[in-house]
Amino acid sequence: QVQLVESGGGLVQAGGSLSLSCVVSGRTGGRYTMAWFRQAPGKEREFVAGSSIRTLYADSVKGRFTISSDNAKNTIYLQMNSLKPEDTAVYYCAAKGEQPILVITTTGWYNYWGQGTQVTVSS
Repeated sequence: QVQLVESGGGLVQAGGSLSLSCVVSGRTGGRYTMAWFRQAPGKEREFVAGSSIRTLYADSVKGRFTISSDNAKNTIYLQMNSLKPEDTAVYYCAAKGEQPILVITTTGWYNYWGQGTQVTVSS
């Protein structure tokens, strides 16, 4: 069973930076698509960034956020720079044991989820 554990959330002022981590355990052989989603209060969970054969970013974070991975540590990261108050949300790590050419941005496609980590950006 694949398990995902996020960390690195917190409170930061607008314009600041945070780095989120997601440790992946229980992953068997094969290629995985990894992604970050977020959910603000009263809103649906939305795609932020993902890495399959290609990498994809939501327009709202393009140029500010970077997804990366360290296979030796079984960890994926989300580096968030130039944070805005509208980035405030619970951030979730997601995974699926398939690797299509294009990153899938819908929540229903992913079958493994972390518990989430809160990111709050003050103005």
